[in-house]
Amino acid sequence: MNAPRLWTERIEDYLAYRRNAGFNVVGDAYRLRQFGRFADQQMPPQSHLVVELAVAWAHSTKRDQYFTWARRLELLRGFARYWQRFDPVTEVPPGRLLGRAYRRLTPHIFTQQEVSMLMAATNGLQPRDGLRPATCKTMIGLLAAGGLRPIEATRLTRNDVDLDHGLLLVQEAKGHRSRLIPLHPSTTGALRTYAQQRDRLVRQPSSVRFFLLDKGKPAGVPTLQCALETLCRRLGWLPRGDYAHHRCYDFRHSFVANSLLRSDRHGIDADHAILALSTYLGHASVAHTYWYCTAVPELMAIVGERFHQYAQGEST
Repeated sequence: MNAPRLWTERIEDYLAYRRNAGFNVVGDAYRLRQFGRFADQQMPPQSHLVVELAVAWAHSTKRDQYFTWARRLELLRGFARYWQRFDPVTEVPPGRLLGRAYRRLTPHIFTQQEVSMLMAATNGLQPRDGLRPATCKTMIGLLAAGGLRPIEATRLTRNDVDLDHGLLLVQEAKGHRSRLIPLHPSTTGALRTYAQQRDRLVRQPSSVRFFLLDKGKPAGVPTLQCALETLCRRLGWLPRGDYAHHRCYDFRHSFVANSLLRSDRHGIDADHAILALSTYLGHASVAHTYWYCTAVPELMAIVGERFHQYAQGEST
């Protein structure tokens, strides 16, 4: 294979390779293309990837944070390993050259009362006589009750929502896996009420998606995130955690935390509960579900208590 002349072309070749292998490259593509443009400006044509170039790009961000630099460099390591097959003199930046690339940030865990307050506050969203308030209210309720990824909720089509049997079909989720999610009757009822209001306000939708905005356009994650930040600001809430804002993804973390705390109160074995929850959430590995637990202080407190009992020779 002849090496493309421009770095941006090399990046596109790598992204195409990743897509063909079944990976979702949307998040990485933006930053890798940034590197391609940076390298084209800094290096002559047909130049090689060297550690100095990778480090220079990692430091070029406006965010003066070690984790940001390390994450950018870690992203280039994957590209470097790929490109080394075509250009053997390519240098792969050493792991942790700029420190740890990842840390587990503590999410905001919504209480049931907070979810209820958020849903009630959606009535104040504009336009009040439009579909947006009902869409945001129902999506917040579904995320809190069902533990879906926000992108999964926004991609639901009308055919994916079986109101007769109380089931959701989540298609092409993370890792290209699909799964069925059983719904509580109250959740099914809320979705049915929303569908009736949606069809009354939007007679000719331009999308088959279940959640719509005015004029029939599909509701996306940015729309819900904007509404969530607006509602939390109006309620005077500050996030409990490491993030600057409340996030739609916090509902998924809250679902995990509240489910496991409820299982613990009922004396259900933690490992069995996590295994069942892992399947429900659509995790490829149960290790991913355990990883959720490390970010929630309440769950780590339970783990600590269980370890204390084990150390004391007590039955867990």
